[in-house]
Amino acid sequence: MRRLRRIKILATLGPASSDLAMIRRLFEAGADLFRINMSHTPHDKMRELVATIRNVESSYGRPIGILVDLQGPKLRLGAFAEGSVQLQNGQTFTLDSDKAPGDATRVNLPHPEILAALRPGHALLLDDGKVRLIAEETSKEHAVTRVVVGGRMSDRKGVSLPDTDLPVSAMTPKDRADLEAALVTGVDWIALSFVQRADDVIEAKKMIRGRAAVMAKIEKPQAIDRLADIIEASDALMVARGDLGVELPLERVPSLQKQMTRMARRAGKPVVIATQMLESMIQSPVPTRAEVSDVATAVYEGADAIMLSAESAAGKFPVEAVSTMNRIGEEVERDPIYRSVLTAQRPAPESTAGDAIADAARQIAETLDLPALICWTSSGSTAVRVARERPKPPIVAITPNIAAGRRLAVVWGVHCVVAEDARDQDDMVSRAGQIAFRDGFVRAGQRVIIVAGVPLGIPGTTNMVRIASVGPEGGADI
Repeated sequence: MRRLRRIKILATLGPASSDLAMIRRLFEAGADLFRINMSHTPHDKMRELVATIRNVESSYGRPIGILVDLQGPKLRLGAFAEGSVQLQNGQTFTLDSDKAPGDATRVNLPHPEILAALRPGHALLLDDGKVRLIAEETSKEHAVTRVVVGGRMSDRKGVSLPDTDLPVSAMTPKDRADLEAALVTGVDWIALSFVQRADDVIEAKKMIRGRAAVMAKIEKPQAIDRLADIIEASDALMVARGDLGVELPLERVPSLQKQMTRMARRAGKPVVIATQMLESMIQSPVPTRAEVSDVATAVYEGADAIMLSAESAAGKFPVEAVSTMNRIGEEVERDPIYRSVLTAQRPAPESTAGDAIADAARQIAETLDLPALICWTSSGSTAVRVARERPKPPIVAITPNIAAGRRLAVVWGVHCVVAEDARDQDDMVSRAGQIAFRDGFVRAGQRVIIVAGVPLGIPGTTNMVRIASVGPEGGADI
């Protein structure tokens, strides 16, 4: 199952893709890891999906990552006496703490934290931005607003607050229960929704205690203002363009996507581009040309992964959606311009031994035109450091730790192999050649470069580069 592309594919599972046969087909079509959306998945179903993915993993002998996406706080209106009302441009409309059913002049907002945080001039977006209100008078009991963009409003529609910094945790009681259930099953990544500040990530990490890595979803304007701190606190980033495009002007999203991709790469953190990438394939076996261009843009930018949501979870053509993404990634990465873009955006190495070694290994591999760059890694950090450099040859990561291998499924360019740890440096060099030979990355007589940390088995000690020749049986010698 060697992939011919560097960018990874994250496929969401759902009603259209929950049985063993379909998950197997998605993996064969190109999915490198799978997302379970806890907004729609009960615990029993989540456990069943995890078991099924592990079944597929064992049959192919290649680590597959599992990401559990927490729902996060869902802010919604109360109910209307007649089920819905029509809001007119320019009218006054009140949101209040009164639990009585609403009418054309007012409705309950069952979130005291919103009423406490709202200020005059703040915007409120209802039903994914279809209706827009501006607060004119605020208190802890009510907010009097003016309707700027009217429309029909019905029970329990969502509320977005692009101007308001809410003093609430990104994790609700439901999220905490979902998180604990997911951690018990041994999932690899936790996606944290509606992150506003680094403290949201730190809070989740305290609960997780190293049992999974944390991916911060950037979908709030408040997160944009604190992006550097959030990236530093997180293990990875997801550019959640759907909600981001509701709370910010749509025309800002493409530039923010590029900024976040480059910031994450500079920090050495994986970045996933998500939402509506092949939206038309929910109903159609082929995407629009604009969607193909959108996916290609993420590939050209050097993102670590691209994600399918409803396309693979509930669409009519989940396998076709994955294979389409796979073909786009392969085609873009064959383009000579792709390599020049990655080179132009390469950040300077951090002033650490690990980053200096990774940068040197990349330069040596490209200067000597080596067919593979091999990393021995215990925690996965060596492979992540090397991937930050976006080297021309494929990255083969060898780890004795299955959890590290599964987390690396989201990292650009990394082909991960789980193997027994090396006994010593000679064993490390020899087996690196054998594994790269076995998996088709090198031929007998070719040279490879090997990056590792010594003493062996100690995480975070990337400090060694070796060049070795691959023998006729695949073993490598210095």
